[in-house]
Amino acid sequence: MTQREREILRWIEADPMISQQELAERAGITRSSVGVHISNLIKKGCIAGRGYILPRGEYAVVVGAVNVDIGGRPDGKLVPADSNPGRVRMSLGGVGRNIAHNLALLGVDTRLITAFGDDANAERITASCTALGIDISRSLRVPGEATSTYLYIADADGEMAAAVSDMGIYERMTSAEMISRRDFIDSARALVLDANIPAETVEWLCTHTTAPIFADPVSTVKAEKLRCVLDRLHTLKPNRLEAEVLTGVAIRDDRSLHRAADALLSAGVGRVFLSLGPEGVLAADANERFLLPSRPERIVGTTGCGDAFMAGLVWVTPPKIAQKRRVRAGASERIARETPLFAARPTASSAVRSGNPRSARHRRYTSRNAAPPLRPTTNGNRHTFPSPTAHPAASIRNPNLDCNVSRVPAMAKTRRGRSARPGSMPRARCRRG
Repeated sequence: MTQREREILRWIEADPMISQQELAERAGITRSSVGVHISNLIKKGCIAGRGYILPRGEYAVVVGAVNVDIGGRPDGKLVPADSNPGRVRMSLGGVGRNIAHNLALLGVDTRLITAFGDDANAERITASCTALGIDISRSLRVPGEATSTYLYIADADGEMAAAVSDMGIYERMTSAEMISRRDFIDSARALVLDANIPAETVEWLCTHTTAPIFADPVSTVKAEKLRCVLDRLHTLKPNRLEAEVLTGVAIRDDRSLHRAADALLSAGVGRVFLSLGPEGVLAADANERFLLPSRPERIVGTTGCGDAFMAGLVWVTPPKIAQKRRVRAGASERIARETPLFAARPTASSAVRSGNPRSARHRRYTSRNAAPPLRPTTNGNRHTFPSPTAHPAASIRNPNLDCNVSRVPAMAKTRRGRSARPGSMPRARCRRG
């Protein structure tokens, strides 16, 4: 969905009876251009029919923090209690914003509920969210307050050594503010919480909303806010230290690791993804459990990796997808196309097919509004694909393919030699706060 289409769709959501002329005047474009955008929105399933009938629940709501991150990294070994020569950078972060950022890159219609001050940092974050297509229209604006700031120091390897958060503005995100947004949240396909918001707001959202809840504990101190609502969580993604706080189990080996997962599941959590840093992630629910090791990569920095992982979990969480494939999608830099919850289904005309178009096979797949199984062809030592709709990540097995793919070609070739549209999956990134 383009930024202009997203803008028009939100105006229609706010006023379903709005005319095309009014939309044209708001957007500063011609009425005929509005008609083209609306036609595209209908084709993409964002508008269900005449009168701007909108499908419900095709968006994710993230309730959490946005920060201006100020980070420092020494040129050499970090020396405590001393001035270390190095580099200082300023960027946008916050757990909630990072998750929303990655969801937007994955094509998810993302709505962020947070709190802004009335300073220059708020304007900077607003401009970034607008450019990414993240809807912040239901966020709070607090006059006289400073936008949240997060200061961290990393060691020479990029691992966080210490951090300070100035996040008092989030005390304004009370349950009373959430009450007026309840219907909007209930209509979402997923609700993502980070524990930067007040404990009473976390409890209210978990006990009064109906959307599946994905929760990030953020830190050992803030993880305590989730203790009394564990039985309300669809998915919990703690790291080792946060899991120890929530379970009281000191994780020292495989046996204690599984005991911690058992404790969280016994408390009522639907799914647990316990991140273990370079050792990988333990995924567990009532039906299966496994440890997936980390893929060897050149690590630039670990800040924000967990937020990107959470976005991957939200994006690829239809109930029919196997647990291991969910984790691989969350952990991969490039997310495999796994028939995700929020991804648009390919239309009958979006894939190249071979054979008689009148055949039973063609009619069967056309009626299901999906492409037939893809088969890779070989061009020298490189695999190519007959459709631009398949973008398997490196070393991840796509259920529609017969092989593991080592790379995604920049330009896919069809069986008939035509060039398909190039495509690439967005890289998951951002800093944590």
